[in-house]
Amino acid sequence: MNEMYNMGLSIHSFGTVALLGVILINILYLKSAKDLYKYKRKMSIFLMPLSSMALGIVIFTGVVMMAAKHLEFSAANIAMIFVSIILIILEAKRAKILKYINPKAVDGLNVYKNFAMQIFYVEIALIAIIGLWMWWLA
Repeated sequence: MNEMYNMGLSIHSFGTVALLGVILINILYLKSAKDLYKYKRKMSIFLMPLSSMALGIVIFTGVVMMAAKHLEFSAANIAMIFVSIILIILEAKRAKILKYINPKAVDGLNVYKNFAMQIFYVEIALIAIIGLWMWWLA
């Protein structure tokens, strides 16, 4: 059982790093975007599913590890569940705003860039804080 938990912990940690990587890819693509229509298309085909999959890997491995530990609800587990819910909400807000921006709007992409960058910075901060807590302080 300990081997399974250790392997799950490794996959969970790798998934967290992958999630940060996906956020950085999103930031780089957002910074380089010039056309809102092309950006929306790329997001809907490639980056949104990739972001959802990376977050899903982290959540799924966390749930499996909680089951391996007999659903022990420690403060750390509750904090990780809370952060996961916040990340899902932030991604949903970002997708909803992008969906309703008019591609013909003059300043639509710049308005979205500012909003999305704030969300990305909050996501990075949340993952960094919870990661520091789990890896070095626990």
